[in-house]
Amino acid sequence: MEPAVSFMSVNSSSFSGVKAHIDHLVVGAASLEEGVRWCQRTLGVTPEPGGSHALFGTHNRLLRLKSAGHPLAYLEIIAIDPSASPTRDSHLARWFDLDVPTIRHQLSQQGPQLLHWVASVPNINAAVADWQAMDIDRGVVIEAARPTPRGLLQWKITVRDDGQRLMGGALPTLIEWGADHPARAMGGPALELRSLSLQHPQAEPLQSALAAIGLNDIPVAVGHPGIFAELTLSDGSNFCLSHLEKD
Repeated sequence: MEPAVSFMSVNSSSFSGVKAHIDHLVVGAASLEEGVRWCQRTLGVTPEPGGSHALFGTHNRLLRLKSAGHPLAYLEIIAIDPSASPTRDSHLARWFDLDVPTIRHQLSQQGPQLLHWVASVPNINAAVADWQAMDIDRGVVIEAARPTPRGLLQWKITVRDDGQRLMGGALPTLIEWGADHPARAMGGPALELRSLSLQHPQAEPLQSALAAIGLNDIPVAVGHPGIFAELTLSDGSNFCLSHLEKD
């Protein structure tokens, strides 16, 4: 069960002034092969090769998104790698709730689906401190890396020991990239991310949490936890990639 999230009201003048951007959307899949087929069938495009994440025993495929306000945005299809075991301590969960039985069941029975989103920040420690001042435990900052043809891709990311996304996936994970960003190595965007909106019973506190890291342009409505990404596909049609969690 997801831990309860409480928020403390904090004077905005005490925040660090971090300006976050939408980094990527996280689509979970029971297998990476199934995720690729889903992307081809649903979005009409084949995702580019990604890589493996030794810490978590996962691997991914990537797809660049066009977004004027978030120029390095992309979509990640991620799955547990059956040929790998996580290298971090065995009592620590994988990221993005991928170890949660209900999530695994959903991905197995219903197919790939949007689970979460990640926000990039220039100073992850400052952003984490801003949220800690609001009593938001986004998790510890860990350092991760994977090899690429361009060299070692390095980043810092918040991951809770229990792997929880929090707020049904609506509260983003935070990431700070090193010298390079994966989107720079991808081909031109085949899809456009027109907008991202969120939904949660605690809409006002969630909006405050986003504002604390400079994400003032993402609307949040009251309702069951949800993420809604409005896309324009390569044929010009519109498609809503969404995730909604109900009791």
